[in-house]
Amino acid sequence: MQRIGVFVCHCGTNIAATVDVKKVVEMAAKEPGVVHAEDYQYMCSEAGQAKIINAIHEKNLTGIVVCSCSPRMHEATFRKAAAKAGLNPYMVEIANIREHCSWIHKDMEEATLKAVILARAAIAKVNLDAPLQPGESLVTKRALVIGGGIAGIQSALDIAEAGYEVDIVEKLPSIGGRMSQLDKTFPTLDCSACILTPKMVEAAAHEKINIYTYSEVEKVSGFVGDFTVDIRKKARSVDMDKCTGCGVCSSKCPSKKNPNEFNRGLNNRSAIYIPFAQAIPNVPVIDRENCIKFKTGKCGACSKVCAAGAIDYEQKDEIITQKYGAIVVATGFDVIPLDKYDEYAYSQSKDVITSLELERIMNAAGPTKGHLERLSDGKAPKNIVFVQCVGSRCSDERGKSYCSKICCMYTAKHAMLIRDKYPDTNVTVFYIDVRTPGKNFDEFYRRAVEDYGVNYIKGQVGKVIPQPDGTLMVQASDLLENKQILMEADMVVLAAAIEPNKDVRKIATMLTASIDTNNFLTEAHAKLRPVESPTAGIFLSGVCQGPKDIPETVAQAGAAAVKAIGLLAKDKLTTNPCTAHSDELLCNGCSQCANVCPYGAISYEEKQVNDHGIRETRRIAVVNNALCQGCGACTVICPSGAMDLQGFSNRQILAEVDAICR
Repeated sequence: MQRIGVFVCHCGTNIAATVDVKKVVEMAAKEPGVVHAEDYQYMCSEAGQAKIINAIHEKNLTGIVVCSCSPRMHEATFRKAAAKAGLNPYMVEIANIREHCSWIHKDMEEATLKAVILARAAIAKVNLDAPLQPGESLVTKRALVIGGGIAGIQSALDIAEAGYEVDIVEKLPSIGGRMSQLDKTFPTLDCSACILTPKMVEAAAHEKINIYTYSEVEKVSGFVGDFTVDIRKKARSVDMDKCTGCGVCSSKCPSKKNPNEFNRGLNNRSAIYIPFAQAIPNVPVIDRENCIKFKTGKCGACSKVCAAGAIDYEQKDEIITQKYGAIVVATGFDVIPLDKYDEYAYSQSKDVITSLELERIMNAAGPTKGHLERLSDGKAPKNIVFVQCVGSRCSDERGKSYCSKICCMYTAKHAMLIRDKYPDTNVTVFYIDVRTPGKNFDEFYRRAVEDYGVNYIKGQVGKVIPQPDGTLMVQASDLLENKQILMEADMVVLAAAIEPNKDVRKIATMLTASIDTNNFLTEAHAKLRPVESPTAGIFLSGVCQGPKDIPETVAQAGAAAVKAIGLLAKDKLTTNPCTAHSDELLCNGCSQCANVCPYGAISYEEKQVNDHGIRETRRIAVVNNALCQGCGACTVICPSGAMDLQGFSNRQILAEVDAICR
């Protein structure tokens, strides 16, 4: 029989206000194996831990149960206290009577009863626990960054500066991401390219950074410290070693009517192209879907004019397999499609555009060379209407329920830039609320109103109606004046909601990382582990985790890098022994456990089993302890009772139950 100590925490009034702590102690003391039970105001405090250590020594405890908050918060704290007292740290069980009990109940009698049940369950588990010893796994001192935007670049630079090899995988032909499409940045109005380009050049020149552009992650296997990743390096049809980036091939290409993705489809590009002037690498790529040579077998103009002989039509995709100790996900974002918002006439008029399209129009390298003009007729607009929250904070299924966070600020930026460069242009902004949560953000918005004369109207636009003369009629409401507005506009700019990159679900599946209902990657703990995925060794950087602006993205990128560096700095990792295992005599090889395992920790192999003197080969489940997180999903689904936690088995439990019944 175990000698168990039970320690019940008041947690100030978090627990004690709803749970009768003294009653829990009294009931726990009557359980089999319990030789000591007490309560304390703050069990996680130094004094509380001292009580646990003293009780282990004085009562010769072989296991302890702490009734307190979530094990995600303080399980490590109490395990360290137990180890300090000489007790195996895996003989510590946490009964979560805060999140699972006091915080969700209002009736004290009901909450107390549930707290007693949770305590009894934890005590019963300790009675069946066996001391465990952690294992070790080696760490590959190389990091992978998925995504080459500002978040990915910053994470890679920080990791590389610490002396570790880093690979950046970017699916587009150049790194730079969404920030490379911007003109100016708020709240300083400095040039986006002037900030980003030096970072891109630094990443390309860094001896510890290897960049795979026009590439995608194909497969991920392994576990923290030892991931194996297959990267598909797609054929550019251009030899990167030979190409000089002269651009002659693009100018001579006869296929020039292909939508330019970098300029959001506002102009065309050739079939062989460099995405933008500062692209890294400064090497073109052939769009095989639109290239005449690949479609008909004729043409070959780019090959004929290339003096360096860099064009290679026979080039094939290449699979690169590499091992990594840590992975940083920085897959970025895009704006939502507006096909469900036809009331704004986005598909009906060229002069209804998104904010990102306006960025390209106002950029000197954009489709209009930085001149603000209507796409329908090339004339300068005199009246511009901005519509906020298009798809953000949406109450129906068309859009997103969350605030996209950056729209209020970039709309103020656009309005100021337009009024500064074109002072005769009237700018009106329709908004629900103006949200300016960052440093100097509110002052920035006030400048737009007070110094630049931007007209802000609290209200929503109901409809945009294209007129025969090419103008746009905007029907809206003014909630402060309590009146309807019908105003004429030459251009309407929609602040469309942002959403995670469409590839994030595929990446999350490969990494066994969690995503929320909006497809943002979920952090391990919203407050204490905001840049870590619940899957060990996977770190989150940038908007893939949630909406944020550039400074916040860079800050998170640095934080993710530090976490990755902390992992790569270790030669070995201690693995958690609280994992599942398979009883070979009970396993029937049905694969149900492998199908439900969210971490891909279960595989199968043919093994010889001695079942009561009978030797036979069976298909047996095998658990990778480095991957397993001990979630218990396999133990629930297993029809034969073969899967259970390390330290005790279902057969042992059944024997205990049988003994009690007898």
